[in-house]
Amino acid sequence: MTSTIADRLLDWYDRHARALPWRAGPGDPAPDPYRVWLSEVMLQQTTVAAVKPYFASFTTRWPTVAALAAAPEEEVMAAWAGLGYYSRARNLVKAARAVAELGGFPETEAELRELPGLGAYTAAAVAAIAFDRRAVVVDANVERVVARLFAIETPLPQARKQIRAAAETITPDARAGDFAQAMMDLGATICTTRDPKCLLCPLAGGCTARLQGDPARLPIKAPKKAKPVRQGSAFWIERDDAVWLVRREGKGMLGGMRALPDDGWSAQADGSGEVPLAGEWQALGRVSQTFTHAQLELSVSRYSGKASPRGEGEWWPLAELESAGLPTLFAKAARLALA
Repeated sequence: MTSTIADRLLDWYDRHARALPWRAGPGDPAPDPYRVWLSEVMLQQTTVAAVKPYFASFTTRWPTVAALAAAPEEEVMAAWAGLGYYSRARNLVKAARAVAELGGFPETEAELRELPGLGAYTAAAVAAIAFDRRAVVVDANVERVVARLFAIETPLPQARKQIRAAAETITPDARAGDFAQAMMDLGATICTTRDPKCLLCPLAGGCTARLQGDPARLPIKAPKKAKPVRQGSAFWIERDDAVWLVRREGKGMLGGMRALPDDGWSAQADGSGEVPLAGEWQALGRVSQTFTHAQLELSVSRYSGKASPRGEGEWWPLAELESAGLPTLFAKAARLALA
């Protein structure tokens, strides 16, 4: 069974592999580990379509891991703006610097796990794809394929150990990187969440869920818990065709990013509602953003007084605001203020 699944899948991949800018073709020499690692970090909880322009921008600006390691963190954070999950960007810089100190990427899963921000999936993916080491690579696409192949009825996330164990049984020793990417491609293009294309699937003959008649039913997902809704405020302070921006604390939501001043909201608590300056404020409206642990509704107000902002910050030219690297939430607030 093991060789049959791997052989069929690799044969399909040789003919149908997606052409992606961070990939080598089927059977080609392994790609640059820097490009593999960078793409895998970017792709976490983000679509391929969204990642492509960011990947092109990063690899043009920082073509090697040494170049990224030498980059100021604030520049990397600004370049990352819009991709979300900003702790990934902070760990990206830390890991690049660790790799630069080592003189190159380690090749084994265990050693890769020692790098900042590399969890089990990313370490396995880099080991397999960049170094052709046998590794069990399980992302959301692979979870879906394996859950259906073996008709795993345990709901996610409890099923993940069972899915990984099943994936272990079909992972071949040879062409580890191609097999990992073939499983990803199968899940992304054939074994999709809704309306899987079973007639085109190279593994359909051995798929237990298909034989049972309803593959789209799997994997079973536990009901999502409702996210708390937090309320906060952001403040637009404009002077001489510039806006006052601050740098958020390094930890926590949107840590280390440039932003508008706010009233201290977080995923755990509403903002205080206190304004940063005495004077007249004009309500501009509200914007919202869904984060991992909470949904935020942010009211945006414009300052009409003459007092100067207190604390650390910078006047950023309105004509160059796009280059500030504001995260999506504050970019929405800026568009509201400039409308």
